[in-house]
This record gives sequence, structure tokens and C-alpha cells, in this order.
Amino acid sequence: MNKSIITFAILFIVLVLAQALIMNHIVLFHYAVCFVFIYFIVKLPLNVPANWALTFGFLLGLSVDMLSDTPGVNALGCTILTAMKRPIYFAYEQHDDKNRNIEPGMWTMGWLNFSKYLLSMSALYCITVTLIESVNYESPAVILIKAGASTVFTFLMLTAIDSLQNKK
Repeated sequence: MNKSIITFAILFIVLVLAQALIMNHIVLFHYAVCFVFIYFIVKLPLNVPANWALTFGFLLGLSVDMLSDTPGVNALGCTILTAMKRPIYFAYEQHDDKNRNIEPGMWTMGWLNFSKYLLSMSALYCITVTLIESVNYESPAVILIKAGASTVFTFLMLTAIDSLQNKK
């Protein structure tokens, strides 16, 4: 357990820094932003108690908000994403007890189920954040384009990151 705690602490720090220092400055076609830091929430094991998971999700979003000068946008998005993680996971996986301790991933869920899970998580986060950021001054078409493009960009980046991991 101590090894996984250290691994997730390092993952938390690396993803927050990668988002703040690199990914926030990469915007494709003035619409698509990659939210690579949500990979921490995606990979958080299902046996983590809900109150701890929500705390980690909020702190993840708050850390990115502090480094990106986005007051509360990512904190709210990460909290909502963390709250919806279990229902989204169990929408694509069996509901038996042995799955509760699994860390979601390509190797544990299979390619198709993980892709559906990851796409749903990416879409939920991107839609939430895009609506929060631009509901007052953007047209609905621009909001949909930004949310859709960011979802695809985030999905592709997180799929690439997860494919780099070894089988467990």
C-alpha cells in the first residue's frame, strides 16, 4: 500500500506541473485544450473511500487553479468528475465485488471498456469546465466546439499515457 501511495503522490505532482507548465500553453486551433491532469482521477483505485477521493479530486483541481489562475473552475470540475467516477465505471464494467479494488486502466478493463470509460470521463470534465468558463460570453456553437475538441484531445492524450504503462 505504501508503494501505491508514493506512486499516486508522484503522479499527482507530475500531472499538476505538466498541466500548469506545458498543457495550458497548448491550444489547438484556438479551441482544444488538453486536460492531462484528470488522469489522476481516472486512475484512482475504486477502493479509495468516497470522502478521500472527493478530497483528492478537489485538491487536484485547486492545485491546477492556483497555478493556472482559474478561480475554482478546475476544482469544481474535478469534484464533479470524482463524484461521477464510480457510476461511470460501473456503467461499463460488471457489478461484482472483485472489481471494487481495481485501478481502472487499459489492461484491467480491456481496450473497448476503458475507451468508453475514458471518453465518458473526458467528456464530462470538458463539458463541465467549458460551460463554467464560457457560458456568459460565448455562443452555444462555440461552447460545443470547444467542449468537443477538448474532449477528443484529452481522450487521445490520456489513451497515449495509459498505453505506456506496463501490464499489471
